Amino acid sequence: MRIRTGWRRKAAGVLAGLTAVAGVTVGLTAPAQAAAGTPVATTAYRHTSEAGDYVGQGGSVAFTPATATIGVTGTAERVRLRLLTDDTWWEVELAAPKGDTLRPGVYRDVEKAAFRTGRAPGLDVGGAGRSCDDVYGRFSVNQIETDASGAVTVLDATYVQRCGSATAPALKGTVKYNAFPLSYSYSSDPDDWIARGASGTHTGATSIFGLRPWAGGRGLQYNVEGKREDFSALMTPPTGAVFEAGRTYPIARTDSEGVAGFSVSGNGRGCNTVTGTLTITRLARDEAGAVTAFAATFVQHCEGAEAALRGTIRYYA
Repeated sequence: MRIRTGWRRKAAGVLAGLTAVAGVTVGLTAPAQAAAGTPVATTAYRHTSEAGDYVGQGGSVAFTPATATIGVTGTAERVRLRLLTDDTWWEVELAAPKGDTLRPGVYRDVEKAAFRTGRAPGLDVGGAGRSCDDVYGRFSVNQIETDASGAVTVLDATYVQRCGSATAPALKGTVKYNAFPLSYSYSSDPDDWIARGASGTHTGATSIFGLRPWAGGRGLQYNVEGKREDFSALMTPPTGAVFEAGRTYPIARTDSEGVAGFSVSGNGRGCNTVTGTLTITRLARDEAGAVTAFAATFVQHCEGAEAALRGTIRYYA
């Protein structure tokens, strides 16, 4: 699997040629068809402020392009999101350590972006006439992409900012600019063989995702690894069919008429037999029929057991 960076996304009814800093898409040999459930990029900003936080004043805000003008400027070395309304403004600045560039990951021990020292990353969140003189905290980058000029075109990040000291009340926020969902979450019953009662969420800040052809191009193989875990989902549509968004399929280890082939393995454990359901919530193909974005939920029972593994896959969808 190759991981490529610095890509552009084209969306015109379908998503074409989708590759990203946190994963890779390889075209699937399938009949060309129009995209169903085509994903839509998200631009939004929100934060919550603990009592005593100077910048947020203990309040919360949430903005989208319907309620504010939201824009991003800068490069992967230092990027700034700024939003304006008739009544207020907010600004979030994220900076890589000097001489470095931002990429998916977790950035700890931040300093004020404009005055960061040594190898410290930078953060600075201000608005409504308030900002910190000295910044502590961390931020996580789930996705970041640039165009040929180096300008940031996609950003998905979260932050925790504390003013004045590492123990000060926190301002916690989420920044999304032209971002598509990329995550894997799961929960399991105590007797489930695969996850053994565990639950978790993987995002681009901590994990690497992949989507590639499976079973001679009939199906999909989805992989995620990170946080000391790895999961793989193999799936094929019912015999003689193709996957469609908005459909729920009964599953078995091998596909048959009306039954999708599906199996999730993880951390060295897999199922010999599988029952349950797979629901395709989003599915986009390019003009050649290659799957470029995919989202699904599933319920899997191993070996006919009552215990279940439940999960949600979001691959740019």
